Amino acid sequence: MPKVNLSHFEAALLFALFAAVVLGIVTKRTDRERLIYGLYCLVGFVAFLFGLGWLMYLGHG
Repeated sequence: MPKVNLSHFEAALLFALFAAVVLGIVTKRTDRERLIYGLYCLVGFVAFLFGLGWLMYLGHG
């Protein structure tokens, strides 16, 4: 089995993508609503990642 080397950021983006797909599938009824909500969740996760990253960067001093 090939070894996969992901950076922390890549792993977080992959998690955000999978979580957004699952949330979109299980919470909405139509395909259009699923797509819109999945994209909304993905953007929210990525914004949170950047925000938390900057907060840690600024808090580190």
